[in-house]
Amino acid sequence: MSALFLSPPSFDGFDGGAGARYQARREVTSFWYPTWLAQPAALVPNSRLLDCPPHDIGIQETLRIAKDFSHVIINTSTPSLKNDCKVAEAIKAQRPETKIGFIGAHTAVLPTETLKASPAIDWVGRKEFDFTCKEVCEDRPMESISGLSFRKESKIIHNPERELIHNMDALPWVADVYKRNLEIEKYFIGYLMHPYISMYTGRGCPAQCTFCLWPQTIGGHKYRVRSADNVAAEMAYMKKLFPQVREFFFDDDTFTANLPRAREIAKKLAPLGVTWSCNSRANLDEDTIRFFKDCGLRLFLVGYESGNDDILKRIKKGVTTDEMRRFTKACHRVGVVIHGTFILGLPVESQETIEQTMRFAQDLDVFSMQVSLAAPYPGTELYEMARQNGWFSKKDKTDIVHDDGFQQSTLEYPGLSKDEIFESVDRFYRRYYLRSGPILRIIKTMLEDKSVMVRRCREGYEFFRSLNQRKVDLAASQSLAAH
Repeated sequence: MSALFLSPPSFDGFDGGAGARYQARREVTSFWYPTWLAQPAALVPNSRLLDCPPHDIGIQETLRIAKDFSHVIINTSTPSLKNDCKVAEAIKAQRPETKIGFIGAHTAVLPTETLKASPAIDWVGRKEFDFTCKEVCEDRPMESISGLSFRKESKIIHNPERELIHNMDALPWVADVYKRNLEIEKYFIGYLMHPYISMYTGRGCPAQCTFCLWPQTIGGHKYRVRSADNVAAEMAYMKKLFPQVREFFFDDDTFTANLPRAREIAKKLAPLGVTWSCNSRANLDEDTIRFFKDCGLRLFLVGYESGNDDILKRIKKGVTTDEMRRFTKACHRVGVVIHGTFILGLPVESQETIEQTMRFAQDLDVFSMQVSLAAPYPGTELYEMARQNGWFSKKDKTDIVHDDGFQQSTLEYPGLSKDEIFESVDRFYRRYYLRSGPILRIIKTMLEDKSVMVRRCREGYEFFRSLNQRKVDLAASQSLAAH
């Protein structure tokens, strides 16, 4: 039984890892850990996890490695599917007997379409695929494996669904896979200390956000969690295994969704002396924030999305701008850093709501922020809303990144074109960061740590280079529209 779990070569700087809420190239070098691949890899003896983008591994090296494995399992996504099919075809061409499977949110929603995308794909995993992968790698008959869709002669067969995992402690830790197969210094996230490690303590999210990919396709809306003892034990093990790590990130969709459990984990982390961060909604009270801070919390990653309450209601965010303001002020008082994320192009955006969101972000004044374009992935409620209302700007509804890997605007509304939405990302970034407050904060961190100074200089160069590339992409889009 030998299996290669593969995140294939892709666009330069493409981030398709587990934590990527949308898969694309970022403004600065950013790579999440491929935890969704590491988890099944931990279940399969003699397997290898190959994460090509952060390790600068090209197609020739990938093919050289892949030829030694009888099974190759590729983590794909809507924007990378065409590229991933080419990789699969090259692997199949050099070793036709290799069994190739595709997994990910795209295959969960569109299993038939994925199989039809390339004859090189033998099977796809639907929904939660950990044990599906394990059973395929054990060479069980395809017909007997739940959660599997596969090609049999000229027909596509869909086996019964696999039950979601309820005992999350049954899954092995990913620590040893990380140690064996990944060079952790290759993984960067602009707002996390380096080196960092990300991991999951649970799957699923009770929130109903219409745009969020993972809960609607794989994880579900019930937050299924590992026990606090299990999490603390892996953290202690990781600390010994990776003494160079400066920060751990809990990549659960909303780590704070179950507050009693989050508090229990935090309490167990305090004696370990580790620095940790997590995803949170902007609705915690100051006492809770202070408790987490005392237990080692450094940063919250918070999805604010919009500064317009009507848009927040429409996307079922479940948090108002007033709640967000109270939460943010509490974090400022306690000393917890926030990286805020915003999305432009959500329904029904206008020039006025974009301006409102920009002003809202400046009022919040979080340490760092990023701006994304609304990405209506197949399987999400946002996709269905866009399809029913005719908001898609292109016939190909899955065309959501440019040829250079950067996001493109795929939605447009009456009175607001896709190009206007796209252009507003550049404007948002410049208005936010080119102010004295953010500039002084960044300079302060650079003066405090030489390694941070080197990193911030690199990121600054990449950031402005990406903004210039956006202008090139915008000009190309406008030129195409003119013809």
